[in-house]
Amino acid sequence: MNLLFIGDIVGKPGRDVVVSELPRLREKLKLDCVIANGENAAGGFGLTRAIAEEFFAAGIDVISTGNHWADQKEIYGLIEQEDRILRPVNYPKGTPGKGANLYTLPGGGSILVINVMGRVFMDPLDDPFAAVGRELEACPLGEVADAIVIDIHAEATSEKMAMGHFCDGRASLVVGTHTHAPTADAQIFPGGTAFQSDAGACADYDSVIGMDKAEPLRRFTTKMPGSRYAPATGPATLCAVFVTTGANGLATRIAPVRVGGRLAPAMPSF
Repeated sequence: MNLLFIGDIVGKPGRDVVVSELPRLREKLKLDCVIANGENAAGGFGLTRAIAEEFFAAGIDVISTGNHWADQKEIYGLIEQEDRILRPVNYPKGTPGKGANLYTLPGGGSILVINVMGRVFMDPLDDPFAAVGRELEACPLGEVADAIVIDIHAEATSEKMAMGHFCDGRASLVVGTHTHAPTADAQIFPGGTAFQSDAGACADYDSVIGMDKAEPLRRFTTKMPGSRYAPATGPATLCAVFVTTGANGLATRIAPVRVGGRLAPAMPSF
């Protein structure tokens, strides 16, 4: 199975590059499933129904989120109706939506997608390791799910790496989001789980993590509150992670994908 995980899509530049490039990537990489983190898609904060529909039409199969999942209030009703949108699984019981779901793919096979949020330097949610462990036990790789992808939305690289090792041999891919910078540690762990600390963002990189740099610079240099952050509006780079799985659902290949904008391009070769 060929899988693509797209990092945090930030504002209109991020949306534009994904919508423009994804159809070509689906064909070139012969993708069976595309997952994207969409929690910053609406002006940098949250996700709307119209944007979600745009993503699905462009070829995204599942949208994961993170700490900004509820910034747009219309998401409350939408996430209850649309099981292709996930919020972190370790939110308290009674939170709208779900944090994990098993999907049947059009080309055959099934994929479990789990969205979880870290706790280091983040909101103090339920234990992410226990939450992920329960989902993996309920839907084992190679028995119920043909592939399993886990988006750990977290600040600390150590927590993301720990989650990767915790899931090694039980998931196809564990990939980090939230920090908006693609890391150079793409690898396959000894048990066969692919891992990358952060997929990066789909954003204008002439920015501060995708946001127009003027306001973050002003806040860092003056320590005074000011106006709301807004996404930088230059050409964006699409940042993603490509993974191929074998018959047992474990990874046989992982490679970064970068298209457009300022960052050096990267594309798996065949």
